[in-house]
Amino acid sequence: MIEPQSSASVLDALTQIRATDPPTHGGRVLSYVYDHGRPELDELAARAATMFLPVNGLDPTTFASVAVLERELVAFTRAVLHGDETVVGSVTSGGTESCLLAVKSARDRWVAAHQGDPEAGMPHLVLPSTAHPAFRKAAHYLGLTRTDVPVDPSTGAVDAQAMLSAVGESTALVVLSAPNYPFGTMDPIAEVAPALAERDVPLHVDACVGGWLLPWWPGQEQVWDFAVPGVTSISTDLHKYGYAPKGASVVLYRGRDRHRAQYYATTEWPGYPVVNPTVLGSRSATSLAAAWAVTRALGTSGYAELVQQTAHATAAVRKALSGISGLSVVGRPAAALLAVAADPDRAPAHQVDPFALVDAVRRRGFLLQAQPAFRQEDGTTLPRTAHLTLTPVTDHVTRDLVAALRAGADEVRGLSPRPPDPDLVGRVAADGLPDEMAPVLATLEAMDSTAAPEALVGLLASVIDPDVVFGTSGRGEGAGPPGDR
Repeated sequence: MIEPQSSASVLDALTQIRATDPPTHGGRVLSYVYDHGRPELDELAARAATMFLPVNGLDPTTFASVAVLERELVAFTRAVLHGDETVVGSVTSGGTESCLLAVKSARDRWVAAHQGDPEAGMPHLVLPSTAHPAFRKAAHYLGLTRTDVPVDPSTGAVDAQAMLSAVGESTALVVLSAPNYPFGTMDPIAEVAPALAERDVPLHVDACVGGWLLPWWPGQEQVWDFAVPGVTSISTDLHKYGYAPKGASVVLYRGRDRHRAQYYATTEWPGYPVVNPTVLGSRSATSLAAAWAVTRALGTSGYAELVQQTAHATAAVRKALSGISGLSVVGRPAAALLAVAADPDRAPAHQVDPFALVDAVRRRGFLLQAQPAFRQEDGTTLPRTAHLTLTPVTDHVTRDLVAALRAGADEVRGLSPRPPDPDLVGRVAADGLPDEMAPVLATLEAMDSTAAPEALVGLLASVIDPDVVFGTSGRGEGAGPPGDR
């Protein structure tokens, strides 16, 4: 039995529970959260969400407000991404849902086009190895085969011709990123899209991170959105650099037929006719309302100002990183996502292990994200890195962040990387994450492609298992799912 409690005691309990989290404001967490540094926006979003608490986004013909908000968010987003009147789409619960729906749309159109062809085989997805796992999840859920095209380990970039060479008769969709999450580098969208258009193969651009950064980023000259002929769909997250509360994303399509292919509709039951534009049926309208309110309050000029702050902070951090011996920024990041690896041109005694750096910087009050090394299908290995997602509020803490990066690097420079610990997984499952994450990440990195997911599932499932109790010292930075969707 759970006895009823007063509102005050419930809120007090929530306050205590929330206190176990890292700070989501102030620029100390450089992954998962996107801090604009404007408290009035948080208040506006909270009030907008409260107004829509009882509204069910399932049926915009009943709740007409839902249709208005979604229609206007789609219109604003397509204008930012150079879409014309042929570009339409939907607001979703996040980047993963947007990506999954883009894959569903392409799959269903491919299946319809190849119906009755016994030689057609299975629909196929082509993507770089740096594409977000949301697309691998979509292929797994929706029954597509997949080709992962390796990227250059030194630049984090994929070759345009390599992407095109992987495309075949069964290709239902090609995916490129603007930019990719692991290294923040741009994929060759302008080079690949026209060639795909000639072959009538759709191209999805994953701009979940970059869609609300790149349009205003200083010096950004690459064309990547609907201005490029051959780009047929784009995903972009309002709850990242759109600064809306989670979860809100937009998926856009060039052509209403592509958009309608993401829908599910049925009358094959005795209840009301079902028409679902997204994966969810009943869905909250709170994040929709909050996203609408935030985008209205900022407008294009507000986003431009926030991007300028972010770009200023990013330039300062990149300059500082270039002066830290033993570290190297991977590739040519397009915007505010940076990945730093041990400098391959320095001897081991002068290198900085990224996993050790993450721990050392955390002791100084900043949370970076550790990314394990990754062996690609061609046998090359992408380096282990420390990932930084920078935001406008980073501009206010740049001096402290740079000091933490320099001091952390000085502390661990020349230390041998921690070896994998075969007994660590069992201890973590029993006792929770330790304070030092380097051995955890090294152990996961050394596991094969089947053992590591199994260990992660066991860990994450145990965290929410009512019958499992263990310590909570670990904060999970870098050990959780890759990226934030």
